[in-house]
Amino acid sequence: MKAIVLEGVNQSVALKEVPTPTPQKGEVQINIKAAALNHRDVWIQKGKYAGLKYPAILGSDGAGVVTQMGEDVDKQLLGKEVIINPGHNWGANPEAQRKEFKILGMPDQGTFAEYICVPSQYVFTKPAHLSFEQAAALPLGGLTAYRTLFTRGALQTGQKVLITGIGGGVALIVLKFCLAVGAKVWVTSGSDSKIEKAISLGAQAGVNYKAEKWHESLQQQAGGFDLIVDSAAGENFPKLIDLAATGGKIAMYGGTQGTIKDIIPGRIFWKQLSILGTTMGNEGEFASMTQLVSTKHIVPVIDKTFPMAEAEQALRRMDNSEQFGKIILQIY
Repeated sequence: MKAIVLEGVNQSVALKEVPTPTPQKGEVQINIKAAALNHRDVWIQKGKYAGLKYPAILGSDGAGVVTQMGEDVDKQLLGKEVIINPGHNWGANPEAQRKEFKILGMPDQGTFAEYICVPSQYVFTKPAHLSFEQAAALPLGGLTAYRTLFTRGALQTGQKVLITGIGGGVALIVLKFCLAVGAKVWVTSGSDSKIEKAISLGAQAGVNYKAEKWHESLQQQAGGFDLIVDSAAGENFPKLIDLAATGGKIAMYGGTQGTIKDIIPGRIFWKQLSILGTTMGNEGEFASMTQLVSTKHIVPVIDKTFPMAEAEQALRRMDNSEQFGKIILQIY
């Protein structure tokens, strides 16, 4: 089969012929039709990830058709259009993943290939209203977004939500989920055009975090926020504490801007704030996420689709933060 292979740190990925995997007991083989990039793939390419092992077939997100099955698998899965839960071995505790938790694309083979074999418990019916490309944009970002909003953030209809760094795949799915349940959304970005695009999707308004006193502008627009969803951390994080409503929550799933400094503790405890860490999710949350997408006919935002042979160009687009939405690979 053809696959996108990474041979080592800081090397370009290449399209190569590799052995086609065979499903073992409890597994299904899936013919991948489309896959999606995540920042995780760029970090692995740069060697900034734990447990690196090369050569590697990257990719956590994918959608396709079940083509073979191992023993002890429901035969009705054959020929089904499916999406894959990329988070494996969460464990029995719904509050947090166990140490054996892993994500497709490192150390196991990822979705940037014509075929992949995964345990059948991680295979879910593709929402019927989505194309393969749209479905491939959903799994990792959708799962992270769902847990952030509903499990950790306890989002309710009518609440005010601030999403920082709009434009990335997870942030945009967060926006879509918020709107689907009747929340009101504001956004930040370092790009005015991305803010305008978010407003066109249904956000109330947004501000450029590069502007002076950007947080004061948000306070004038919206007052305090019931839930703030952040993937940046860094020097702007203390301003999010100021923006949170009394009794509000800040849920963070990333830290692209680095270490958080200069927090005044009294601003947290006097406002009765909850600061919540979150990432990925368990199998039940993945099932609930796909049900929400199907019921509300939610469609992920796609930035650009690349042919499989242009995977390196796709990775560079993500690395340069040029995207608005998910970057997709069409698999042969």
